[in-house]
Amino acid sequence: MFIEALRQSIKTMKLNPARLGATLYVPCTRTDLLDIARGIKYRQLRSVVFDLEDAVLGRETSEALGNLQGMLEALNVLSTTICDGPLLFVRPRNALMLQRISEMIGFGALNGFVIPKATAENMPHYISCLVWPHHAIMPTIETREAFDPVEMRRLREQLIAIQDRVLAIRIGGNDLLQTLGCRRSNKRTPYEWPLGKIISTLVSTFVPWGFTMSAPVLENFQNAKLLQDEIDQDIEHGLMTKTAIHPDQVEMIQRAYMVDACDYADAITILNEDAPAVFASDGVMSEPATHRSWAIAITERARLFGIRHADVSPLVLVG
Repeated sequence: MFIEALRQSIKTMKLNPARLGATLYVPCTRTDLLDIARGIKYRQLRSVVFDLEDAVLGRETSEALGNLQGMLEALNVLSTTICDGPLLFVRPRNALMLQRISEMIGFGALNGFVIPKATAENMPHYISCLVWPHHAIMPTIETREAFDPVEMRRLREQLIAIQDRVLAIRIGGNDLLQTLGCRRSNKRTPYEWPLGKIISTLVSTFVPWGFTMSAPVLENFQNAKLLQDEIDQDIEHGLMTKTAIHPDQVEMIQRAYMVDACDYADAITILNEDAPAVFASDGVMSEPATHRSWAIAITERARLFGIRHADVSPLVLVG
């Protein structure tokens, strides 16, 4: 049976968080879920979250669950492999809904789940629902606990215990701003708002302990310059995957992850076993002892997204 074979193959496959690229959130009320899951629609998409939470009204829940079940059942009978489409995740409303999804036919085709409003209090309930070992999780930090360092350390300790299953930790920017009674500006990146300090604090709380973090969404899907500025600042903060709210954002986000040719050359030199202890490149000092982690990340980005040369022009969003 296809799904059983898929289950066995995925069990031994450790996902690389960089593969996520731009993660598009898709409400489960849509009727084209199967085409998206198979990579027929949005061919450039590398990861998708089928959303049953904020993007679905309470009265639409039954319909949305039915659409998800129909998609999973179709994947179960199609001769599809995991390489045919994007990585597939589901965001349930709560742990009880995750348990219900785990009983659906075709459930094993999923790569994992996005845990909404993750806290140290509710995380154990979600963890108890993970019945298949290959399913990864992406907890989303988006509640007032994000402003409490003690609560974030509690959550970190819980996630360290299951770190091999935590693909990335997502930052729910809009929900965090809501706790402050704010909404994002259409003219500035979140790093120029109070959210910037919170992102920096979350990065310093989780990334040094080996977690990957995902950058929050930009609601404005027509302002290409703002999106480019924001991605540049995401990367500077070590956030190497980003939520996309609109398909038009996907290509630009992933194109921004391309590696500059000069950075790639430096990374290759740093990783060379014969590299000097210190060397200069275009007036910048490189030191393999301290820049090795950066160099590894750069070469992996180049493998996944390519190398940007001087003649690559910026992408313009058409809206």
